[in-house]
Amino acid sequence: MNIQVQFKQAYPGFSLDVDLALPGRGVTALFGPSGCGKTTLLRCMAGLTRASQGQLVVHGETWQDDVTFMPIHQRPVGYVFQEANLFAHLSVRRNLQFGQSRVPAARHRVEFDRAIDLLGIGHLLERKPAGLSGGERQRVAIARALLTSPRLLLMDEPLAALDVARKNEFLPYLERLHAELDIPVMYVSHAPDEVARLADYIVVMNAGRAIAAGALTATLARLDLPIRLGEDAGVVLEAVVVERDEAWHLARVEFPGGSLWVRDGGHSIGQPVRIRILARDVSIALEKVMDTSILNCLPATVDQLADDSHPALSLLRLTMGPSALLARLTRRSAVGLGLMPGMPVWVQIKAVALIG
Repeated sequence: MNIQVQFKQAYPGFSLDVDLALPGRGVTALFGPSGCGKTTLLRCMAGLTRASQGQLVVHGETWQDDVTFMPIHQRPVGYVFQEANLFAHLSVRRNLQFGQSRVPAARHRVEFDRAIDLLGIGHLLERKPAGLSGGERQRVAIARALLTSPRLLLMDEPLAALDVARKNEFLPYLERLHAELDIPVMYVSHAPDEVARLADYIVVMNAGRAIAAGALTATLARLDLPIRLGEDAGVVLEAVVVERDEAWHLARVEFPGGSLWVRDGGHSIGQPVRIRILARDVSIALEKVMDTSILNCLPATVDQLADDSHPALSLLRLTMGPSALLARLTRRSAVGLGLMPGMPVWVQIKAVALIG
């Protein structure tokens, strides 16, 4: 963990109180409902807001503590807001050059042509912001932030103003940044699809506090505090495409502990993908079921049982090797099957979402 974050700040009707050790690479999602403190935390990290009590250490460099406060113009951060905030009177090229001019040439970490290529904006360079779509403006804003050579990239719901179609066009560019740049990203969102697709690490916030923090796959599989990305609890697993059945438009993906058939998304053999499995799409059997429409039936072990949000329901955590699943079933079914930790079972997975 290379980013140490501690902030305390009281506001009328709200207080921020976080103490986090965050990874120094990859995408950390700050997730939670509106008003939970995500943006306030991000602004404190940027130096836009000075918390009354705070410490921020990034890769061993102290940006804030009891005696130090590095002002925002000295912090090597790139900040991308919900709105692109481009200079309307400048072309895209001039907007990018402005970002690059903020740092001496000797400190450039991302070259001009590299930023343009990563965000796919070469054909936009001579346009003014008024002639760009919302997604194009955000891609330019991210390129401009990268050209400030940040050691930390802060993104505050950068897709919030985009419709679903523009968001789906935009997400592959963020995935490319994730894959090809070694710059840690703090990504504020309350959108489940963005978190499931982009995040390596998640901080779940509520009422100004971090109520859960950890690697995405492990945190989503917790039963002591089920994290619901959207309509239901579930897990995200890292997988690799290993086979394609073109006749039935299916692909088989392998993950540590098993493999699953999913709808073919056009991915090549060997390509890494993410899969999302909701608890409500997992059923339990004591023996392998053969005559069923469900393609995916895998051996697993019951790890934990817990009460769900309704007294009629239970949540189960199941393990398949190093990987974990969540399953939702009625308490009546759990008792009827005699489920208990350590018990071998078969899991039937009714639906698998292929992400990215």
